[in-house]
Amino acid sequence: MSTPLVVLTVATAIASATVGGVFFAFSTFVMPALRRLPPAQGMAAMQSINVTALRPPLMLLMFGAMLASVALVVAGVVDRSPWLLAGAAVYLVGAIVVTAAYNVPRNIELAALDPASPDAAARWPAWVSEWNAGNHVRTIAGVAAAALLLRAVL
Repeated sequence: MSTPLVVLTVATAIASATVGGVFFAFSTFVMPALRRLPPAQGMAAMQSINVTALRPPLMLLMFGAMLASVALVVAGVVDRSPWLLAGAAVYLVGAIVVTAAYNVPRNIELAALDPASPDAAARWPAWVSEWNAGNHVRTIAGVAAAALLLRAVL
């Protein structure tokens, strides 16, 4: 493996692990804390978090790792490196596709709800469980991708 490819792979592994760590924090203490609040407060807090999450630090990290993973898929095919290919693919599918196809639609649903409405309060516990299920997948994908990419370097 060439030095530039090693650097790209290690940087992508670090980014993937960091993204997985962000998701881990949500799964293990942010969402449980929000669920403990009265529904209107928990929902309002999550709505605010979702707006804040769309700012550059997280988006650059997530989508920078996505672009790097696309490059690593190509490199994995060209170099016939199953570890490289697997690590990049796990990140792309488990972190990016799950985010876009599963968590983002739930975030859009939440943004449309009025936290003070009785219907929203009734929806909140199920919404948290559903959102967290996808988030667990994203957590595992970020960490697993990092491990696979680092294995590719070894």
